[in-house]
Amino acid sequence: MLIANIKLKGVLNLMMLKKLLLLFLLVLPTIVFAQTALTGNIFDNENRTNLLQGVAVKNLSNKSFVLTDKDGHFAIAAKVGDLISFGMAGFETDTVYLINLFPRNVYLRVQVTSLNAVNVTAAKISPYLNFKDPNAVAARGVDYSKDRGGLRLNLGYGKYRREQAKLQALIEDEKYQEEINKNFNAEYVKNLIKFEGEDLKNFIAMFRPTVEQVKADRPFNYSFYTVKAYHAWLKLPPSQRKLPPLVKKTN
Repeated sequence: MLIANIKLKGVLNLMMLKKLLLLFLLVLPTIVFAQTALTGNIFDNENRTNLLQGVAVKNLSNKSFVLTDKDGHFAIAAKVGDLISFGMAGFETDTVYLINLFPRNVYLRVQVTSLNAVNVTAAKISPYLNFKDPNAVAARGVDYSKDRGGLRLNLGYGKYRREQAKLQALIEDEKYQEEINKNFNAEYVKNLIKFEGEDLKNFIAMFRPTVEQVKADRPFNYSFYTVKAYHAWLKLPPSQRKLPPLVKKTN
């Protein structure tokens, strides 16, 4: 009788171990997937109950790509430290740096195109307007009139056009500088990559985007640029994570 009880307990223990092993094998893929993927839902920021279908979710680090389903849900291969972008026509693209793989809700803002106000401070009659003096002699680059005593070069208008081109370039440059100041500042960088103190000041001074960079990639993705710059900054030795001091001129 005792031997039978021992055998029965052994059989029960073996069955229990088999069940636990089967349960582990069933749960293991879910655990592995949770550690190698990011999941979540994407909403319209203006109407936070409106789930968005067809949003492009891109892992910029491993180049994987998925679209949200009809319920606004997505699942994409990812790991901590990857860059993920969310984009859709008519909405602003959002880019995040993964510090964990917790499921997340993403809210996309509607893309708004606004025109800058123009303040008129002075008025000038354009030289292109067709206001002609009926008694005027037609302007020529070279005047062959005998009454004028030989050749006369008409060079004034070329100088005017060059000055106008320089002025327009300065106005355009100022517009881009204002955009950079608005989108790449201490508050923005601090919220995105958690910089503080001197590191924050040095990072902004070293990696502020140039006007040429912003003009070449429209619309400029400041989130993506900032996180890429942060990775470049991390690769630098501590001694190089700031601009060298200015050399004072000696008289």
